[in-house]
Amino acid sequence: MESIFGLVGDGFAVVAADTSAVHSILVHKSNEDKIMVLDSHKLVAASGEPGDRVQFTEYIQKNVALYQFRNGIPLTTAAAANFTRGELATALRKNPYMVNILMAGFDKEAGASLYYIDYIASLHKVEKGAFGYGSYFALSLMDRHYHSGMSVEEAIDLVDKCIIEIRSRLVVAPPNFVIKIVDKDGARELCLVMDSVGDKWDDEERSVIGDKGEIRYIDFDHDKSVRNYNPNEEGPIIVSVPFPFVDGKQGGKPQSVVVGETAMDKITLKNTTTDPVEWGVTIYASNPEDSFKLSLMEPPTADSDLETIQAFLECTSLEDRVLHPGDTLTVWLSCKPKEIGVHTSIVHFDLEADVIERVVFLLAEDKISQSLASIRPYTRGIKKKPLNVESHHGSVRPSRKTYRMYKNRLPRYDIPKDIRSLIESGQIPSVVTEGLTRGNYQHFFKNLLIMEEIALEESMRSYDMEGVPLRKRGQQYLSLEVPGLAERRPSLVQGDYVFAKLEYEDERSLPYKGHIYRVEADDVYLKFAPEFHSHHRDGNLYKVQFTYNRISMRRLYQAVDATEDLDVGFLFPSESTQRRMIRAMRMVPISCTLNEEQRRSVEMILGCKGGPPYVIYGPPGTGKTMTLVETILQLYTTRKRDRILVCAPSNSAADHILEKLLNANADVVVQEFDILRLNASSRPYEDVNPDLIDYCFYDDDAFTCPELNALLRYRIIICTYTSASLIYAEGVRRGYFSHIILDEAGQASEPETMIPISSLYKQNTVVVLAGDPMQLGPIINSREAETFGLGKSYLERLYECDFYRNGDRNYVTKLVKNYRSHPEILHLPNELFYGRELIACKDDSVSFMARVDLLPNKDFPVLFFGIQGCDEREGCNPSWFNRTEASKVVEITKRLTAQRNLSEEDIGIITPYRQQVLKLKKAFENESMPNIKIGSVEQFQGQERQVIIISTVRSTIKHNEFDKTYCLGFLSNPKRFNVAITRAKALLIVIGNPHIITKDRNWNKLLWRCADNSSYQGCSPPERQEDDEDTSFSIDDGQPEEFLQTEVPQPAGVGEAEWKHQMNMETRKLSSAETVAGYTTELGGVGDLFPGGMLVVFADSGAKLMRGDEALSTDSEPAK
Repeated sequence: MESIFGLVGDGFAVVAADTSAVHSILVHKSNEDKIMVLDSHKLVAASGEPGDRVQFTEYIQKNVALYQFRNGIPLTTAAAANFTRGELATALRKNPYMVNILMAGFDKEAGASLYYIDYIASLHKVEKGAFGYGSYFALSLMDRHYHSGMSVEEAIDLVDKCIIEIRSRLVVAPPNFVIKIVDKDGARELCLVMDSVGDKWDDEERSVIGDKGEIRYIDFDHDKSVRNYNPNEEGPIIVSVPFPFVDGKQGGKPQSVVVGETAMDKITLKNTTTDPVEWGVTIYASNPEDSFKLSLMEPPTADSDLETIQAFLECTSLEDRVLHPGDTLTVWLSCKPKEIGVHTSIVHFDLEADVIERVVFLLAEDKISQSLASIRPYTRGIKKKPLNVESHHGSVRPSRKTYRMYKNRLPRYDIPKDIRSLIESGQIPSVVTEGLTRGNYQHFFKNLLIMEEIALEESMRSYDMEGVPLRKRGQQYLSLEVPGLAERRPSLVQGDYVFAKLEYEDERSLPYKGHIYRVEADDVYLKFAPEFHSHHRDGNLYKVQFTYNRISMRRLYQAVDATEDLDVGFLFPSESTQRRMIRAMRMVPISCTLNEEQRRSVEMILGCKGGPPYVIYGPPGTGKTMTLVETILQLYTTRKRDRILVCAPSNSAADHILEKLLNANADVVVQEFDILRLNASSRPYEDVNPDLIDYCFYDDDAFTCPELNALLRYRIIICTYTSASLIYAEGVRRGYFSHIILDEAGQASEPETMIPISSLYKQNTVVVLAGDPMQLGPIINSREAETFGLGKSYLERLYECDFYRNGDRNYVTKLVKNYRSHPEILHLPNELFYGRELIACKDDSVSFMARVDLLPNKDFPVLFFGIQGCDEREGCNPSWFNRTEASKVVEITKRLTAQRNLSEEDIGIITPYRQQVLKLKKAFENESMPNIKIGSVEQFQGQERQVIIISTVRSTIKHNEFDKTYCLGFLSNPKRFNVAITRAKALLIVIGNPHIITKDRNWNKLLWRCADNSSYQGCSPPERQEDDEDTSFSIDDGQPEEFLQTEVPQPAGVGEAEWKHQMNMETRKLSSAETVAGYTTELGGVGDLFPGGMLVVFADSGAKLMRGDEALSTDSEPAK
């Protein structure tokens, strides 16, 4: 007999539903989850005919998700409820859905809410509501005990009372209930009351208090059943604890024990009946196997005497015992772990007709793991109120020795107030929603850059400080300590400015503007107006607000403006009317190791006479940089009049090209006076390798750009994309460079790529782009700007043109011989991303692997080590870390470095979270191993190591779903996965939770490939799920091929460019091709999304995303 009910509390809503799927008197399923998560902050609980209930709620869920994918913002709860009511009303006239719904949600402005929607399409906003046979009992209890502003604890207590009442009053009562909550932190499951876990055992189902019914996935931070358990409400047989080894008072974290030591906990059962009860207890599903033991005696400790130790008996089951009325039984549970990680088990009590179970969690650690423990509990950072800086006291900007007037000044490019207002109100400029065309190129990208700049301004607010001291430094300066400054978080340089005021001053007092005169480690030296210094006293506490340096962004605006003079065929080769033909120019190779594809690409570039860019498509390890160096040296030695500009996205990448040029061939020497490594003035002098400093231009240890006459004397100039703007600023004319070569072009946004091109390119200039569109793209702060096109590189966009996509040799050469990785390391990325075209040519790694005793299979140099750890956070830092994984990384690294011919420099460690990077660095410093490079995937792109170790960190499904939504971590990001696993030359080791990692198809393939080759170790893996789908990725858009075969109708009133763009960008957020197919099958077209059409109002000012309650009324009026 179905029962669903819910209520609203102080900042949250909670709903409960039975888990029985029934028809008449038949029970089809006993573990049906009737509470569906619509999105991150909405839940819908449904009762009714099973087929209608499942189909209708899935239909609502996918419509709500599709709206968010298309428009970038979710529906409000009121809008989602109105839409649901409208769909029920429409169906009522045709083929009614026999479904009743409670919809709960949390909105930033409106807070928590609950909506009651019955099968005849009546809609009411309520504080409490219920449906089904048990609704009368639940409502009567809620009428008695409910009050506005209930706490979570009070609400859960009331929900428990309702469940007990329903069970005791109905003749056929639902045995199982699921409870979910939604608040500002999102929607999640609180507990699963009396649900089944694991496989059948003696054809009985076991009852468990736990999260999601899967003991590996408990969310200790939010599972209130850990903290609010009241044993006196459990029934006639009282069980003392909900989770052995878990202390609710300590945040619900599992108890920690050092490997090799014994941890113990007790469970008591009290018989409150008047009859004796026969009982038995069994441990099962232990992971690792046989890790937990039972006893009726307290386990001995290290201090116990010999007699106690010898008398102690332990087992895994106790049977045929009797618990007399009023008696209390104590059962001891013990574990002596042999391996680090979370140990789990289930304790099963047979009490005649009743069955009670308890889930067991224990965290086994070693000294390394314990040394990395959190110092401060995690608390969400409080958003600081920004200072009003429109009016302020000024200060004097420091004068730079390198400063001079450039011929071509950089305009300010202030953000227009109307566009800023539009974007800050959550709307998207109409030119952006139209999609990119030749006619709107400048307007389109400038609006995307404005969206990005506003996001950058907002991100700087996270670094603002309150209650911090300034310390007097000499007679002129005040110093401020900025945590994270050494890691450029935030990035501050000389000349930047901050705003400061005393902490106790009210809003009417004006802040002071202070300029940065010096940056040292974690300190900045500031100079304010004289009166600020005269009133300062050491010990004063200040509010400090940082500002975003706009120089780089202004250069991007300038580059976009300059594209007005570029040919249509250059920016949009697919629209070019004439297909170019290049006559390859034969050459004598300077490098004797060039392969056929590398040589052909150089010869095609030498024969090129301008036109659209020539692309060197270089998958990992295929010698892309070597090909560029050969091209540059061929031009340098054979064409004395040619001038070459070489750009890379970072200083390290540009330095790498210079090093390769200088060391390429003993017979070809690039003269020092012919080559310039141009640096930005903000780059620290000590950041440059001393061997390269003679090729740089500087004055008093400060980098600067040579004056025009000096600049024109160089034949080769190497710089970053952004620093190339200095060449134009100095007055170098358009067409001066015969060749503009851009390395790692896939990592730069299109406006960034245009900095060296748009102001210096002329019709006969040869532009070369080298990169791999299947690796990481540009880093963009604004999710909306990234979605609408700023996240797509110029290189990736070129591959939408047939010339490039089809591999026309007049436009592109694809390098296919991989010289980096062992064939088994290369196998999976080759299959998933490169159409099996790559050819492994690595020949010296086999002998290396034979010396590594770590591998169970010496012929397969990929090892997956499964470990169930805990992902944690600390302080106000939202970044995750996993101590047990960090410890395992250190252990494996020490074993590797004990091998001969393997140094610390040969090992690289990749992990997606900054806090895990810091924990690993601390651990290796404690082990006196400071030379191992540890960083994110982005920091390793373009690099390689003999050995790569990957720590995936995440061990909780809820957190992993958040990562999918916000593109964090490894999961559901194919490009990040591709880069991570292709950095290794001879050995790849992955350390992570296999039960989490297999939720992504790419990682799932990697894990089972390891298992199939006897190269999986650690905790027991999950049950294998066969995946026969083709998960290879297309060069077109990096999406599963299934989606390329799926057609979704274009809705009326939406432009073709916008529609194509939306569908392309939406698929990036879908986790599987099945989901895409689901949208296509169940939705007749996007026009079916809402009654009357989409909730997007197109106006001259932009595409306004209307609030659902503004656009959808209760009588299904179409949106205007």
